[in-house]
Amino acid sequence: MSGKRLMYKQGNRKKLLFLCIIFIVLIASIIFILSKPSNTTIYVATNGSGDFNCDGRDDQIEINKALAYVAENPKFTTVHLEGPNTYVISDSIYIGNETILEGDSTAVIKLEDKADWPLEKPMITQMDSAGNHDINIKGFEIDGNHDKNNGKSRGKGYHNLIYFLNCENIQVHSVYMHDSHGDGLKVVKCSGVKFYNNRAYKLGHDVLYVIYSSNIEAWNNKITCRTNSGLRIYNTNHVKFYNNKIDSKGEGGAGIEIQKIGQSTAMNDIEIYNNLLYETNAAGIWITGYGQRYSKDSAKDILIHHNKFYKTGTNKGANWAGGIVLNGFQNTVIENNKFDGCYGAAIAHKQVNDEFSAPGSGYTTVVRNNIIINTQSSRAAGEGYAIYNQLKNTHSFILENNCLSGNVGGNYMGANSTSDVKADSELAAKLNTNGSLDKDYFPWNEAMCAGLQMSYEINESVVQTEQEEGFATSFKRVFSEFIRTLKRLFLSLSIQSEKVDNLKIALPLIASD
Repeated sequence: MSGKRLMYKQGNRKKLLFLCIIFIVLIASIIFILSKPSNTTIYVATNGSGDFNCDGRDDQIEINKALAYVAENPKFTTVHLEGPNTYVISDSIYIGNETILEGDSTAVIKLEDKADWPLEKPMITQMDSAGNHDINIKGFEIDGNHDKNNGKSRGKGYHNLIYFLNCENIQVHSVYMHDSHGDGLKVVKCSGVKFYNNRAYKLGHDVLYVIYSSNIEAWNNKITCRTNSGLRIYNTNHVKFYNNKIDSKGEGGAGIEIQKIGQSTAMNDIEIYNNLLYETNAAGIWITGYGQRYSKDSAKDILIHHNKFYKTGTNKGANWAGGIVLNGFQNTVIENNKFDGCYGAAIAHKQVNDEFSAPGSGYTTVVRNNIIINTQSSRAAGEGYAIYNQLKNTHSFILENNCLSGNVGGNYMGANSTSDVKADSELAAKLNTNGSLDKDYFPWNEAMCAGLQMSYEINESVVQTEQEEGFATSFKRVFSEFIRTLKRLFLSLSIQSEKVDNLKIALPLIASD
């Protein structure tokens, strides 16, 4: 009897174990099906937990395999770089259509030491040389490794972080990019570009450089310039720059640069608003049209409003220092801005050098309802004027209802106004605070609230601290690894059945090159 009971109990245990296995598989299947990121995401890691696994050398190989797999399999949309890991690349990363390249904030793509790359070879670029579309890059860090590649010159086109040509619908956001020899995001002949929520620290050229493109937006970016501008457009139209914070550390050019050459491209739909330009090396905003004669209808109607310019133009040897320096554009409207402590001049018509000579004459700039205070002298840029017109023969200002105070060189040079107001001592005291003005001071109460209302200075150590992984992120990552382990079983079977050529999926505990 005892033997039969033992066999009976063992049989029940086997049945129970079998039912438990079925239950676990069923639950895992439900989780797999309902978990959208797991259904559509390929993971790259360095500890063997990813679908592709890197070893800290030539890591673009595995990343490119993951991106190629997503491009070839429409049910997948995303390649995710796990952190905290550094992915060292010795060649470019290529991204295709309708693809998201994302990562944890602690995931870093880093250029190798002593990279012997040619000019214009970027770290991240398009898969198809003819153009791609619907690309989204987000969430991780890009390290240009400037100091370990110090044999190259900045601003010449070496080691641009991201580059696209003839592409549509590009998003780059929530990326920390720093210490490069070249541009952050450079696009040529592209449309539908959105650049937002990024942090950029000491890049080697422009943070965003847009050439012969259209429908461009940049917002909520924190930028410290080193070699050239924060945001720059060249022969580009339909542009909005807003809610950005841009400064310099004693190097670089303008905070925002608007550039037109010749008659090939219209630039008549550009809006710049609610930005904070802080201690930029040259002008807060530099606008220039030059080259062969073009119609004024193709270079007009830039709208600059509700921005704050604080001590912009710190380089006293730069004649293009100041708040806004411009030439070659018709009917630029500058309104409801606050200029505080700019160097040389708050707003100036200038030709920076012979190359930037505007064709023709009759250019007009409208300046109204601004607060202009505390403009400082600059050796090369001016004696500290509110409004400065060096191009009286070809350019003129229309000045309306601006509020002026404490401009050490005087309020005007080469310009005049009958409606501007010199602030009395009571109003001047209020203007020198970060407070607001009541409605009795309309319209300057709008200018008083211009720009992002905070002190601004990017501190590299703070930026790095923000990259640290918190407990919640760590817990989420550990939990998601369990889900991904289940997913890899299905993915592995899928790949084997599809017989994808030259594609290695690294299983747990196996690291590839």
